[in-house]
Amino acid sequence: MPAARRLFPGLVPGLVAALVAIGLALGLALGPMTASPLAQELRFFRIGTGTTGATYFPIGGLIANAISNPPGSRPCERGGSCGVPGLIAVAQATSGSVENLNLMAAGTLESAMSQADIAFWAHTGTGPYEGRPPMTGLRAIANLYPETVHLVVRADAGIDDVGDLAGKVVSLGDEGSGTLIEARAILAAHGLDESDVDARYLRPGPAADRLAEGGIDAFFIVAGQPVAAVADAAARVPIRLVELAGPEVEDLLDFPFFVETEIAEGVYPGVPATRTLAVGAQWLVREDVDDDLVYGITRALWHPSTQLLLAGGHPRGAEIVPGNALTGLAVPLHPGAERFYREAGLLPDEEPGEVAPEPALPEPALPELDAAAGPKPSAGMIPGRKPVPAAR
Repeated sequence: MPAARRLFPGLVPGLVAALVAIGLALGLALGPMTASPLAQELRFFRIGTGTTGATYFPIGGLIANAISNPPGSRPCERGGSCGVPGLIAVAQATSGSVENLNLMAAGTLESAMSQADIAFWAHTGTGPYEGRPPMTGLRAIANLYPETVHLVVRADAGIDDVGDLAGKVVSLGDEGSGTLIEARAILAAHGLDESDVDARYLRPGPAADRLAEGGIDAFFIVAGQPVAAVADAAARVPIRLVELAGPEVEDLLDFPFFVETEIAEGVYPGVPATRTLAVGAQWLVREDVDDDLVYGITRALWHPSTQLLLAGGHPRGAEIVPGNALTGLAVPLHPGAERFYREAGLLPDEEPGEVAPEPALPEPALPELDAAAGPKPSAGMIPGRKPVPAAR
């Protein structure tokens, strides 16, 4: 995607000018007895997503469309927008979870999508973020859907398991992506690191192209299935998915957000059912974003019209449902989102003056460091676990 389309700030002046022109035209056409759409407060809201060849970007685009309600839109009850009045949300393409969290911490994005484990480690300053200031300003809007770890290989590459990647040309994911952190963790769980492979750091689309052309032997991608880049590669050249199961991944399953799952036969042409790992995709927002705005956004996310839009717009969209919204949240809920969930009956009511607890994490939780247990582990290492390679 061209830089001009990826960088939201560069789009704002032209977008605002266009909206002003449309609003003035509508105001003149409707006449003096009708309030101009510009009477609504115009607000912009950026959602960091991922690369265009993965899943965050299309899902983020659907969500941005659903929560937007630009001035002059037809009312919800008349079949128009059911988003937040005056809000224009934009899905911004990025490298993925790591870049998204960095941009949120810098104040460049109001919200973003992230893998649950990356968000948890960043929020607590643990795992790959050991030794870095915790990103304590991260808050959750909702858990969305499970993301699946794909290790995609050419069928003729002679790669039957992760150990066979040694000496092969492998794309580990783009710098700034959650995929890169997961790939490093999976290599480490199998006794390998980046120096054992001929590493490349490609986005999913270019990685699929290089695989089909014979330029690489394998690539990692963590995204909701089906992943467009994987489907594209499968349509061009015979591929296989390497199974991620067995004793080697048990340490990974001890982390609080990984679960075992399966990519079913037929998801990708010619690829049989494959056991692998999954982690939740979650929608996060900065703590300092207005409570009423986040309340309205959360309400719009779970409006029935949004559910229809998501279910019809992407295969993973049907999994984005209120019943999963609070499952395994990696960071505390934003107060605006929390208010909605309490009103919707998804959280118990608080007593007056009660402070809402942070959401419970699924077991087993990451163990705390014990000063009496010995020297502090090196960066990226969790006691009793193999080291998780640090975020870069």
